Amino acid sequence: MQFQRQRSQRCRSNENLITDKIYRQIIAIRDSGACNMFDLPRVQEEAYKMGFYELVVFLNEHKKEYAEFILTGKR
Repeated sequence: MQFQRQRSQRCRSNENLITDKIYRQIIAIRDSGACNMFDLPRVQEEAYKMGFYELVVFLNEHKKEYAEFILTGKR
């Protein structure tokens, strides 16, 4: 029971990790067609080239959440 409580609290704290700004940056890279969105090093490179430094940091810290967003579209 305690594990479930901790897990649900952690899930709630992870809500909104993908802010509107990060979302717009991901979509801009996707729409550019410059790289495969699952190729994280290339996505980071494109983000850096486009001045999306917040996204570069986000991808370093939240790979799992990014992959889940790319697969499901859920923020």
